[in-house]
Amino acid sequence: MSEVKVHLIGVEGEAERSVTETTTIGELFAELFGQDRSAIAARVNGELRDLSRVVADGDEIEPVKAGSEDGRAIIRHSTAHVLAQAVQELFPQAKLGIGPPVENGFYYDFDVPTPFTPEDLGALEKKMQQIIKERQRFARRVVSDDDARAELAAEPYKLELIGIKGSAADAAEGASVEVGGGELTIYDNVRRDDSVAWKDLCRGPHVPATGYLGNFKLMRTAAAYWRGSEKNPQLQRIYGTAWESRDELKAYLNRLEEAAKRDHRKLGTELDLFSFPDEIGSGLAVFHPKGGVLRKVMEDYSRQRHVEDGYEFVYSPHITKAQLFQTSGHLDWYADGMYPPMHLDEERGPDGEIRKQGQDYYLKPMNCPMHNLIFDARGRSYRELPMRLFEFGTVYRLEKSGVIHGMTRARGFTQDDAHIYCTREQMRDELKNLLTFVLGLLADYGLDDFYLELSTKNPEKFVGSDEVWDEATETLREVAESSGLELVPDPGGAAFYGPKISVQARDAIGRTWQMSTIQLDFNLPERFELEYTASDGSRQRPVMIHRALFGSIERFVAVLTEHYAGVFPPWLAPVQVIGIPITDGHVDYLFEIAQQLKAQGIRIEVDASDDRMQKKIRNAQKAKVPYMLIAGDEDMAAGSVSFRYRDGSQKNGIPIADAITEIVESVQKRIQV
Repeated sequence: MSEVKVHLIGVEGEAERSVTETTTIGELFAELFGQDRSAIAARVNGELRDLSRVVADGDEIEPVKAGSEDGRAIIRHSTAHVLAQAVQELFPQAKLGIGPPVENGFYYDFDVPTPFTPEDLGALEKKMQQIIKERQRFARRVVSDDDARAELAAEPYKLELIGIKGSAADAAEGASVEVGGGELTIYDNVRRDDSVAWKDLCRGPHVPATGYLGNFKLMRTAAAYWRGSEKNPQLQRIYGTAWESRDELKAYLNRLEEAAKRDHRKLGTELDLFSFPDEIGSGLAVFHPKGGVLRKVMEDYSRQRHVEDGYEFVYSPHITKAQLFQTSGHLDWYADGMYPPMHLDEERGPDGEIRKQGQDYYLKPMNCPMHNLIFDARGRSYRELPMRLFEFGTVYRLEKSGVIHGMTRARGFTQDDAHIYCTREQMRDELKNLLTFVLGLLADYGLDDFYLELSTKNPEKFVGSDEVWDEATETLREVAESSGLELVPDPGGAAFYGPKISVQARDAIGRTWQMSTIQLDFNLPERFELEYTASDGSRQRPVMIHRALFGSIERFVAVLTEHYAGVFPPWLAPVQVIGIPITDGHVDYLFEIAQQLKAQGIRIEVDASDDRMQKKIRNAQKAKVPYMLIAGDEDMAAGSVSFRYRDGSQKNGIPIADAITEIVESVQKRIQV
């Protein structure tokens, strides 16, 4: 039997190996790693493959470990197959939709007569464990379109996927895991006696056998329209999570438990910050007085920093004529994310005849077109550049109801939006200064663990020439790399008008949030025919930089609420100090201290209610107020107070002046207590 040579990547001490021509990747790894089963698949010549695939001469083979990003995706997709098998064993009438891996887990959609219940999930978990214990083998086979249709004749959604295999990625979320543009494959789940237990249309790869799985949990159910369209049947979606080890599963569930405690929707209610009234509509929040204080403090500090950095404030209306978004390109590329138009200004005579044509108006999804009009309102000189325009501009986006999540994914929100107009010679320095400004300001709010993401052109959705895109992309890459932060690629993730850098921030429990975005745009100045007079008298196009620092005020409030678990540092806390009298006779004394603190800009309340002192302390702790000032007879006699902190510790007999100094300094220095 002849031999073939393969090249090994990422295998210590190995670069090349000769094996027989019938050797599988799994057999090769058994020779290399012995009893170590952490390699569950392989990347061969850049393509993910099952361990059962036979190697070929010249293959470049890299092990895919279970704990890697690719490995976890394979584990999760394999577990989704086990879920689907369990569903069809317990609910034989169920028809299969799509079951892709997603961040931290997987889902699978099913067409069933009635929605799944929590009890159903428990039964499905037990059935899945039985399938895993059987160590069924995942066996891949290539099939023709006709054979696939014959085998899956009872699965209407799979038949539909077969018909759109060349464009599946665009046709439905997750469809690319089922079919691609090339050959079709079916994976059989094979028992130890070689009988087929179940099968599914799938591109793979999968773990070798169900015995590699087991560290999973089914999380919840939801309704989901087939292929994401409300015109299609509504399916039942089961979400789950799966990991490479029991410890990783446990750690993830613990993170979820901590995240649930920090959920901004829950804390918003408990701390009386904001709410989401049904009467207003999904994805639209209202801020209560305490939330209003938090938001105002955030906005005021941001305004101050922008003034110091040379920004000018502008304001624009919430609606505009359709033509503005025709010019910008939003109606060509972003219409699905916009609210439907309002047809206004039409005039009719008594006979119903139209005397004046109406026009369509849109709620604005972006502020940039209006800022372009401000730039273009009069002639501009190079001496005015860079021109930095800033607005807290409220925008409206028609998010699907299924993706709305409190204030982190909303339909109406206020962007801290800036648009900078500069020359080509200025743009690199402007971008570098902008990134420094962004990172510094985020750190002032308590976020300081960052990495950057570079979103590049979507080849199916862009305006402008390739040359312009290349220049803009390389400029952003250079600026991002010069920051010293980790830079992660996001291929195809740019907006239609230009590439962007996004600042990704990790919160107190390690979750990643997209914060600031910086987009370099040569295209909108062209579409709006923006010009300035250069030093030589010629007319030149400015370069446009789009920048949202918080993303949106609402979302940033939500992120900070979860980051701090509602325990805001004193400078952000809606109520910074509560005065707690031991008896009614100490109320006036605390009001006098409160006046001194208010004169220093401190937000203080005195609890003069009829509640007992211990209940007042509990109420202040529940409200997560940074400082409690307690006063009794001894304090009044000595001109002092007792300090009580959120962690329950206490300092007694603190002179009033010292107490005021400590509080004011903690606010001014933006420290946590």
